[in-house]
Amino acid sequence: QVQLVSSGGGLVQAGGSLRLSCAASGSIFRLNVMGWYRQAAGKQRELVAQITSGDTRNYADSVKGRFTISSDNAKNTVYLQMNSLKPEDTAVYYCYFQIQRVFPGALHDYWGQGTQVTVSS
Repeated sequence: QVQLVSSGGGLVQAGGSLRLSCAASGSIFRLNVMGWYRQAAGKQRELVAQITSGDTRNYADSVKGRFTISSDNAKNTVYLQMNSLKPEDTAVYYCYFQIQRVFPGALHDYWGQGTQVTVSS
């Protein structure tokens, strides 16, 4: 089995910064895609940023230039550096991993437990 543990959320004033991290543990052969999603109250979950095993990075238009996704594959960890935070960034942030547990084997999706980010105006 695979477990994801995320941390780093909290309360910050507008213009401030936070860094989220999410570590995967368990039976892991290869990480394919890692990412961060968020869900604000009353809204659907949306993709914030993702990074592939080939280091391709994609961002939602609303966070481009402010957020940076990175990973440490040796530690099975993904990070999200969030700068210039705005009140509209307030949401629960979920990390996401697409993992191949064994070779050969299929890819499986895993989600973290979610961490609250609140940005005050």
